[in-house]
Amino acid sequence: MRRLSLVLAALIATISIAQAQEAGSGSDIAPAQARTMAQLLAEGYEIKGTAQASSRYIVFMQKEKSAYACQFVTVTTTRCGLIN
Repeated sequence: MRRLSLVLAALIATISIAQAQEAGSGSDIAPAQARTMAQLLAEGYEIKGTAQASSRYIVFMQKEKSAYACQFVTVTTTRCGLIN
């Protein structure tokens, strides 16, 4: 059951990231929502889970009631979006 919820969250995160990419340069995304994994770790977010979506990896991070899903674009580049 936990694995299913992680997979569903990965799917939602992937869709959210794809929609953000389609929106253009992302200027309509609030700065609080568009982050990198390094920024989130520096702000005290903790890694709560991971999932593999096709050939991409999604990492779920949480701090109190705020949660992000981060997609690895390359080995060193991540793109994170707010999921709640």
